[in-house]
Amino acid sequence: MSLSPDLMAVVLTAKLAGIATLLLLLIGTPIAWWLARSRSRLKSLVGAIVTLPLVLPPAVIGFYLLVLMGPQGPVGQLTQAMGLGLLPFTFAGLVVASVIYSMPFVVQPIQQAFAAMGDAPLEAAKTLRASPWDTFFTVALPLARPGFITAAVLGFAHTVGEFGVVLMIGGNIPGKTQVLSMAIYNHVEAMEYGHAHWLAGGMLCFSFLVLLLLYSRGWNRTP
Repeated sequence: MSLSPDLMAVVLTAKLAGIATLLLLLIGTPIAWWLARSRSRLKSLVGAIVTLPLVLPPAVIGFYLLVLMGPQGPVGQLTQAMGLGLLPFTFAGLVVASVIYSMPFVVQPIQQAFAAMGDAPLEAAKTLRASPWDTFFTVALPLARPGFITAAVLGFAHTVGEFGVVLMIGGNIPGKTQVLSMAIYNHVEAMEYGHAHWLAGGMLCFSFLVLLLLYSRGWNRTP
C-alpha cells in the first residue's frame, strides 16, 4: 500500500528527526561535558562554533554545507573516495545537515545541566575511588537527566521544523528528501491552502505541545 506524498513527508520527517536527535545526543554529550568542565583557552572558540547555527541564516549554513559536500568540496571528495558517493540531495546528507544545524539546541541544555551540578558530587565520587568513567556514568549523567530530556525534545522539534537547510542540501525529492516543511511550501506554492493548513496546523500543535511539556515538567530548567 503506497503512502500519499504528504504522509510520506511526515514519515520521512519523523525518521530524520529521530536519527538526528540520537546522533546529536551521542556527539553533543562529550562536547557539552568539555565545555562545562574545561578551563582551556579554546573553550570560547569551541562554544562560539557550536552556537553559530543560532545566529547564521539557515540558507548560509546550507550553502556552505553544499559546497563542502559537493563534488569539489573536501567532504565530497572524501565520501567519493570512500565509495559513498555525494551526500547532497540524499537522506544521509539531510542527517548531516540536521545534526550541524540543531547542535546548539542539544549541546547548550546538557552543558548547563553539567555546569549546574557543581563540583561536590564529583569530588564525593573521587573520595570513594570511583574512576572518571564511573563518575561520569553513575553520577554526572543521572544528575544531568533534565538537561538531556530538554536537549532531546528541543533537538527533535527543531529538526522537524527545518526548512532552509533541508532545501539547500536535500532539495525537494518526494519520498527521498521532501520533508514536512517542504510539503507545506509545495502546497502554498500550488495555492492548495487546505492541504497546507492541515500540515501547518499539525506542526503548530506539535510545537505548542513540546513547549507545554517542557514548561509543565520543568525540564527547561537545569537542576
